[in-house]
Formats: sequence, structure tokens, C-alpha cells
Amino acid sequence: MISSSNDDSIVLYCCQEGRPKRTVYSKKYGCDLIQYTHASNAIIYSSNKVDDTVRFLSLHDNKFLRYFNGHTKRVVCLMMAPVNDIFLSGSLDRTIRLWDLRSPNCQGLMHLNGRPVASFDPEGLIFAAGIDSRLLKLYDLRTFDKGPFATFHLRQEFPGYEWTGLKFSNDGKKILVQSNMGQIKLVDAFQGHELHTLTGHVNNAGLSLEASFTPDSKYVVSGSQDGTIHAWSAEKGHQVIVLDGGHPGPTQCVQFNPRLMMLASACNSMAFWLPGIEDSEAEHVT
Repeated sequence: MISSSNDDSIVLYCCQEGRPKRTVYSKKYGCDLIQYTHASNAIIYSSNKVDDTVRFLSLHDNKFLRYFNGHTKRVVCLMMAPVNDIFLSGSLDRTIRLWDLRSPNCQGLMHLNGRPVASFDPEGLIFAAGIDSRLLKLYDLRTFDKGPFATFHLRQEFPGYEWTGLKFSNDGKKILVQSNMGQIKLVDAFQGHELHTLTGHVNNAGLSLEASFTPDSKYVVSGSQDGTIHAWSAEKGHQVIVLDGGHPGPTQCVQFNPRLMMLASACNSMAFWLPGIEDSEAEHVT
């Protein structure tokens, strides 16, 4: 697993031991959002110093392989396609850009009226883009220049309400919509119906709190401003458990390991969670 921090560090963790394995620094450019590519020794990450370029870094020799220039404000959305070298980036300059790791040139550009959110489906054939925190548009990656093939209108809850992220479930049937307030929407990925509004976690400060589906798509897990982790049934929408990992600050990052039965959560400290074997409660290692 890999993480980035506002102290300019990029940390690689050994998931089996739950401990840091290596630290790389990006002192000149800083680092913010970060993603593994399909090569285990290469990453892309957004910068928070000097400029708003997305950088392609080899961890093998700590050398930059390519720069992706174009954004003029902070990148707030970065996602690698699940099956190829395509990735999406979205910025506070109100654009979403489509890139290919093999070329420094932008492959596609979308102008918005607000904060961008975007995500690929599990097969990497479709991507979803959130428009103005009220429209969800689906694009075929092969013909995205022809416009969306589906547009879903969602309720805009109240003034100041803003989407901060999108994610597909692994079975491709649902999309979760994160917001800067204490609610997460679950949407039917085929019909666009709002299935559930998940509440119970705290977000009074307008933070971007990450939420994720479990690998089996049955549950949604999210961080909270009070440092706890909340889980809901994706089928019925009710909260099933609240976990306290001892995080001293808001739990802004929550992600599942795609291969191992492990959850990682982070504020300014990292926690790895494993399911309990003798009982139903989760265990964690910090």
C-alpha cells in the first residue's frame, strides 16, 4: 500500500506486517493525491507546490517518467483506470482531464461549473462524472468525445452541499456519492435512482471524507470527523457498526485491500484492520 502526506512524504507499507517499508520524499513539488499504476514500482501523484502538474514516478530509481501539465489549480480527483494506462484527473480549475500514461498530451477535456468528481467502473469501459453536484453523467471511454450516454439528475440537498467523490461498487451495480456534509448517496448505476442516503457519521467542517465499498459490494465504509469509521448495508441502507481505531483527527482516507481481507484508515496516523476470527468484531493494528 502507498500513502502521501502534507509533509511531502510518500510511504510504502507492507500489508502483511502492517508497517512502513520505504519512504520517498517530494520536497520540491509536494504530494497530495496518489495512485498506483499497473506497474508495482510506478505511481502517479498530484502536486501541491510549484504547480498543479500530475507526475509519473518510478519508485525503482525515484525518477520521474513523465509530467502531465494542464491543470491550473489544485487537483482534487485522481483515478487510474482498472485495466489499462488511462487515468482521470479533476481540478479546482473546474476541468476533468483524461490522460494516457504513454503520452504527456491530454486525451480529453471537460469543462464544469463546479468541483469535479469522477470515477471509472470496475471494467474500465465507462467513467462517471459529477456535474455541479446534481448531475451524474456516464461516458463510454471509447466514444467519450460524443458526450454522455446517460445522465442522472440527483437532488441538490441544500446551499453549500457539494460532492467530493464518486466510486462504483465492484459488481458495477451501484455508485456512491461522497459529499462535504454528513451524508453519502447510493445510486443505481443503471437507472440513476437514489437508493439510500447514508447518515450517522460526523462532518460539520465540510471535509472531504473518503467512503468505499467493501470488495463484495455489500457494505459501504466511511471515515468521520470524530476519527471513527462507520459502515452501512449497501442493500438496506442502515448503519451496521461504528469502529473506533483511536484516530486523533478526522478519518479522511478509508480503503480496502483489493486482494487481502484488510481495511486501511488514516488521519495523521495509519491503521490496518483485519476481521476478527473468534468473534465478529474487527481487530486493528496501528
